[in-house]
Amino acid sequence: MAAGEVSLVEAGVVGGAPVGDLGHHARGVDQILELADVFEAGGGGCRCQDAGQPEAQAEPDHQQARPPARNAGSAPRAHGLWVNRRMKAAIGHGAIPAEGQSPAWLRISDRAAMEGIGLARFGFATHSRPPRPPPQANPPQAPRPPRQADGPQPLFAMAEPGSAHQRLRAHLHQTRLLGSISSALYVDQNSVMPAAGAPWRGEQLALLATLLHQRQSSDAYAELVGAAEGELNAESSGASRRNLALLRLELERQRCLDPSLVAQLAKAQSRGNALWQEARRQNDFPSFAPALAELIQLRREQACQLARAETVPRSPWETLAQPFEPEISKARLRELFSPLQERIPVLLERVGAAPAPALEAVSLPEPVQDSLCAELLASWGYDANRCQRSRSAHPFSCTVGPDDFRITTRVVEGQPFSAFLATAHEWGHSLYEQGLPRQGDHYFPWPLGEATSMGVHESQSLFWECRVARGQAFASRWHPRFVQALGADGWGGSQHFWRALNPMRPGLIRVEADELSYALHIVLRFELELALLEEGMPVHDLPSAWNRRMAELLGLTPPNDREGCLQDIHWAEGLFGYFPSYALGHLISAQLSETLEAQLGPIENLVAAGEEAQLRSWLAERVWPLGRSVTGEELVEGVCGAPLHAAPFLRYLEAKVDRLLAPAGG
Repeated sequence: MAAGEVSLVEAGVVGGAPVGDLGHHARGVDQILELADVFEAGGGGCRCQDAGQPEAQAEPDHQQARPPARNAGSAPRAHGLWVNRRMKAAIGHGAIPAEGQSPAWLRISDRAAMEGIGLARFGFATHSRPPRPPPQANPPQAPRPPRQADGPQPLFAMAEPGSAHQRLRAHLHQTRLLGSISSALYVDQNSVMPAAGAPWRGEQLALLATLLHQRQSSDAYAELVGAAEGELNAESSGASRRNLALLRLELERQRCLDPSLVAQLAKAQSRGNALWQEARRQNDFPSFAPALAELIQLRREQACQLARAETVPRSPWETLAQPFEPEISKARLRELFSPLQERIPVLLERVGAAPAPALEAVSLPEPVQDSLCAELLASWGYDANRCQRSRSAHPFSCTVGPDDFRITTRVVEGQPFSAFLATAHEWGHSLYEQGLPRQGDHYFPWPLGEATSMGVHESQSLFWECRVARGQAFASRWHPRFVQALGADGWGGSQHFWRALNPMRPGLIRVEADELSYALHIVLRFELELALLEEGMPVHDLPSAWNRRMAELLGLTPPNDREGCLQDIHWAEGLFGYFPSYALGHLISAQLSETLEAQLGPIENLVAAGEEAQLRSWLAERVWPLGRSVTGEELVEGVCGAPLHAAPFLRYLEAKVDRLLAPAGG
């Protein structure tokens, strides 16, 4: 799949996938999304990788809990945007069971295909808008559905001496602690936990999810937020106002939802995931169709209820997409995607007309791959005192605490670069998490310390995987190291080594797609989501609509539904609105890269000189510290001086295709 997308969704983490595997390693969307939801609410965070490296299609391992969305929260920080936001979104989307409901949503399985998923912020608390007026100043609204009485007092008491602002901070800190516990459990579950521990781990995570949901939506919490808002005065900082505005928006979204709908969604997600897994195995879309139809109906109802918390009118799809990309709209996405639809097919025709490079299959033993991954991290600033790398079924990154950053990789037989590129992708996610603002009274554990958006998070993993590790200068530097580690040159020179790092052939599977065709996979899913949610397309028409549009966009027709509309887990969870973030990550990465090069010089020159530290410093100064003080589009315009657009990404693709198709040595 496209670089850097595998993690969350495709990770196959049916219960809490980590961040980072959204590009080509998305094998746990399911898990990623769900856990992400849990972590988001609690500040814990993990991300799965879906970096754009082709991988062998893997059946989801539904015996592991789904990793949380990207490195989401940690005990002392709010960077759990992935987890935090996901957690919040999960609650809002019904992924987390209401009090007293069965924790069916926590199906502990492998990271289903959720690309890094990122699927990182599933929470509804990710938007950046001005503070809402106090309740009494709001215009009349339809009455909210009756709320169930608050359940037992959470583990931590809320009342403490001090101002409301201080008490709110203490409450948020404790919420982050709970979220980070979920993150730690997620990492353990997806790296070293024995399979027999899955049922108990599911109960542990479900209990934490319930506690987090209580803390995020109780009347006592609402009163505390209101009291803190009441303390604002003319001398209050912009950061304080922003934090409270974000908390208010998240709270209002949570409280707009009918608890019975939350419970229905949790059950429907659990049922949908189970039926999807079997339908995918059996290539039997009709057996999954009723569950998908139910999820669509429930998400429409959810969007209707959430509309009461929105400050501007939004369509159902737009409302559901807000947790992932604050302020995004269908019109804006069409504007950004239209140039991709026009120009990428032309590039695909060029690549298709050229003879396929004759590259010999190279096999790298696991110890060799592991050694190269460690060497890469060491050269990119890995600090063993704060970071830890391990193995898992699907690559992901997860932030467990303010100084506790985890990433995982895996070795895929027949894919000599899989672990290496996954490491680059996941480390990009982790670098971003490490660079988010954590110091100062207004960041941890406040919303401002969280990641800006799913698209921005993906842009950082894609930058390191695609712009650096897949670059020609990087290949020239690292080819000798691979040759030395292997004991032979299985590629026949650095030029062929670079081409092997950059396959350019369209395929049917999104998580295995190359940089060139990946965005069109996202366009396909975006269009079909709109058709299902808003345009009245019957669910039973989905396979034929998928195949027809796939042929139009990529010139390919799936031989079966398993390789067509059943390949992603997102819809089995009702995760509508998530896919565009993957493509936005590519656009953001390209535009940031052009600005960086205008200030520092070509990335290729810096990499050739071994100056990756300059790239880190530039991002650490201009991108990472912004957190949720801005939206994704505001970040791009502020850093680059121009609105986000597709031209930089298309220029990058065209230049790369030119170089890849040029004669060796030319």
